[in-house]
Amino acid sequence: GGRYLSSLRPSPATAAAPDSDEVLVEGKASARASVLNRPGHLNALTTTMGARLNKFYESWEDSPDIGFVMMKGSGRAFCAGGDVVGLRQLINEGKLDESKDFFRTLYSFIYVLGTYLKPHVAILDGVTMGGGGGVSIPGTFRVATDRTVFATPEVHIGFHPDAAASFYLSHLTGHVGEYLALTGEKLNGVDMVALGLATHYSMSEHLDLVDERLAKLVTDDPSVIDSSLAQYGDLVYPDKTSIVHRLAVIDKCFSHETVEEIVDALESEAAQLNEEWCTLALKRLKEASPLALKVSLRSIREGRYQTLDECLVREYRMSINGISKPFYHDFCEGVRARLVDKDLAPKVFYFAGCTIVFFFSVQSF
Repeated sequence: GGRYLSSLRPSPATAAAPDSDEVLVEGKASARASVLNRPGHLNALTTTMGARLNKFYESWEDSPDIGFVMMKGSGRAFCAGGDVVGLRQLINEGKLDESKDFFRTLYSFIYVLGTYLKPHVAILDGVTMGGGGGVSIPGTFRVATDRTVFATPEVHIGFHPDAAASFYLSHLTGHVGEYLALTGEKLNGVDMVALGLATHYSMSEHLDLVDERLAKLVTDDPSVIDSSLAQYGDLVYPDKTSIVHRLAVIDKCFSHETVEEIVDALESEAAQLNEEWCTLALKRLKEASPLALKVSLRSIREGRYQTLDECLVREYRMSINGISKPFYHDFCEGVRARLVDKDLAPKVFYFAGCTIVFFFSVQSF
């Protein structure tokens, strides 16, 4: 039986999960591995992939022969997030129901993962962005590598960090969640471990050993899996460029109530510190959609006091509002400028002060 967020039940069309090689399955001694398999698109998630993941994970959870579940990506990425280029096309063609299905299906899977009854191991070897964090971080274990690049860059395409990001970013130490959400700054695997976004670390070239070990493991005990990942993984320590050395300044700047105050605080720190990361953070804030920054800040602040399911339901509402008039211009233009034509020159991000309320208003599902 499916476990769905009450308001995010996938439509019958999507629930049927068409066959597709975009998600492959590997069988192990007492585990199954789902392999995200769109390497030419950095394994960006489609509605079909979300539906297949839902179907697989529900049947694996019910199967007494399966002790734990794994997820990995094929090629040089784990998962670059949702397929926003495909989503933009749906919106431009006026296919709003299909657009809603995309979010419903993906968020439903994230809820299944976040409440999964069996241990889950995600191997984040390569790009792990946006929705890629959503389909891994709510699970039990996340193995980062020397090839991991994590970010939630949605504000730069006129959107908000979704797919549970308002839940897991807001629950990080201090105000580093606001920093990651508003700047879209990249983290490497070592910093992911330092912040708790990842639970283990392995050099990419050692992953075959980790995989072999897990393939032979007959268990449903998280502590057994934990010690195997630790034993076959690598010990790493943050270096002098690590985010851990910036946390005090990040907290000081990103604890402010408004985006404007955050920018002011960063500007005065940048003037005093003369550190590159400060200047870069400012540059990235100024390149983002002003409306997306305000919406995202509020989303992280609300998420801090919400459960995973409350965050997903709110993010769904925000996402549907964000792709509907009068806001879809920001999203479609941001995607065009960064991912389609790649001219990096969005034609004037829309800005409105009072309209932020609309993002959080209840629309019909």
